[in-house]
Amino acid sequence: MQDVVQWLKENGNLKIIDEPLDVELEIPHVAYVEVKMDDSRSILFTNPINKAKDISYDMPVLMNIFANKALTEKIFGKHPDLVAEGIEELLKLKPPKGIKAKLAMIPKLFSLKNVFPKRLKFKGECQEVIIPKAEVDLDKLPILKTWEEDGGPFITMGQVYTQSLDGQMQNLGMYRLQQYDKNRLGMHWQIHKDASHFFDQYQRAGKKMPVTVAIGGDPLYIWCGQAPMPHGMFEMLLYGFVRNKNAQLVKSITNDIYIPRDVDIVIEGFVDPELMEIEGPFGDHTGYYTLKEPFPVMEVETITMKKNPVFAATVVGKPPLEDKYMGWATERVFLPMLKPMAPDLIDYNMPENGVFHNLIMAKMKTLYKGHAMQFMHAFWGVGQMSFVKHALFVGEDAPELEESEALTTHILSRLSPERVFITKGIVDHLDHSSEEQFVGGKLGVDATGDEVEEGVEELLSDEVLYEKLHKLDRHIVALKQYFTHTKNPVCILQVEKTEPMSILMQKLEPFYKHIKVLIIIDKANNDIGDPYMLIWRVTNNIDASRDVLLKPFIMLDATNKGDLDGFQREWPGDTFCTKSVLDDLQEKGLIDIDTNFIKKFGLLAF
Repeated sequence: MQDVVQWLKENGNLKIIDEPLDVELEIPHVAYVEVKMDDSRSILFTNPINKAKDISYDMPVLMNIFANKALTEKIFGKHPDLVAEGIEELLKLKPPKGIKAKLAMIPKLFSLKNVFPKRLKFKGECQEVIIPKAEVDLDKLPILKTWEEDGGPFITMGQVYTQSLDGQMQNLGMYRLQQYDKNRLGMHWQIHKDASHFFDQYQRAGKKMPVTVAIGGDPLYIWCGQAPMPHGMFEMLLYGFVRNKNAQLVKSITNDIYIPRDVDIVIEGFVDPELMEIEGPFGDHTGYYTLKEPFPVMEVETITMKKNPVFAATVVGKPPLEDKYMGWATERVFLPMLKPMAPDLIDYNMPENGVFHNLIMAKMKTLYKGHAMQFMHAFWGVGQMSFVKHALFVGEDAPELEESEALTTHILSRLSPERVFITKGIVDHLDHSSEEQFVGGKLGVDATGDEVEEGVEELLSDEVLYEKLHKLDRHIVALKQYFTHTKNPVCILQVEKTEPMSILMQKLEPFYKHIKVLIIIDKANNDIGDPYMLIWRVTNNIDASRDVLLKPFIMLDATNKGDLDGFQREWPGDTFCTKSVLDDLQEKGLIDIDTNFIKKFGLLAF
């Protein structure tokens, strides 16, 4: 993959757009629409411009590199399950007994030599052009502004290379970087990340922290940057394991950090531990804006690049996006690493419309009472799994985890308030629904047992039930029931919110004969007939310790929270496309969408 663009032309049906398009909104909007298509493709924008700054860039922008499952598998060179099998074999490796066993192990041990990165003593292709500090100008890079309310342009696919204060530990992370001006970037490494832990070391020592950001190169570098490796393990080891060849690294020009020789662009600099600046807002992969917050600042010392670089970028927002396919690969590869702490785990799935850390479904062998609850605690207590908000466990007799309709039927037929477990724990830095940042409610469901005996006592049609509830409260404006063939039909209520939903929930208690699971959503920007986006909304919007009631039946308040609820934090807005930009792109024939598509994926407010 020396030439990624050529490789994508040959292997990924690369879409090429020669029309001059603005890095602010236009290019990201095209990529955002494309990746939601059933036959989504990678896109090369050959003529990026910046109208506001009157700039025509001399490098193309490459987006949607992980455009679909088939392409992601090709990037790996094998199905991610095969990578997982190799990892599992390593984890089970035991000292050989006898000469035959020792000889049989030689090829395995020999192949492991390719895992470790190789440090080269010469410059790489990424250093063919070296821009000194006095000439550094980040405006020469086609850095994108994706959303109208973004705080500025952001590098969205930066491979951020850092090392511990003593130089013994290295890390590769994929963090967004906000461009402040010609030579400064905001470093959005979240508080739980390894790079942030390294920063703490430099801060305590009162020393500036070296940072090198790489863009482009082998797409597998990008995937490794978001892989949840155990603390202290350099992500480039994973690259070597997947590729079965050493990652070839070269030393940065101005610091001692090593980066892949074949990346397209390298930004080197230092972070002053005494200097923080407001970063954001930014329309993030949750589909919401992350709000303004102080983060460290990187002062750029030099920029190096290939002679003909390509600027790689991604777009984040409401699902589905290319993180769906990157997350799929991560999920498959890391299954063996979960099994040592949960040995009876069969499989797991983190659907993209649950924003990955908001929802996990797991299949397990249940050997004793409370086994699923034991798994819940294990998941919530290790690594990045600790950020998971909602965990649903099924037994080995359940359908495949990606068979969403059949699996939902299976779970709802085994659901009861007694099988729901609510606790509190750590939540992701980006979570907006908890009362305080970093700590919030967790919900677990044990659906590993037999079907429950009691179903809904008297199932009413949508029309009849709506009429009764609307008479009770005129702010209920729509109702739809799902999975009415199960023991626990799901009733979605849409409301025009004028009071805390706890008051409405109390009013609804007498309807226990007709309702088993109730979910309340806002009227604004929710399509009651779109279960895919309803899952996205609900898993984002609830804090189980506050928004879930279990008696007399299960009720969830998935409305936006604010002053009415006594919610003290600022509630962020959705990421919405800019209508005039969509209209213009449609007129140019660069996108082809209709009203149904716009509504289905929540592209515009409604």
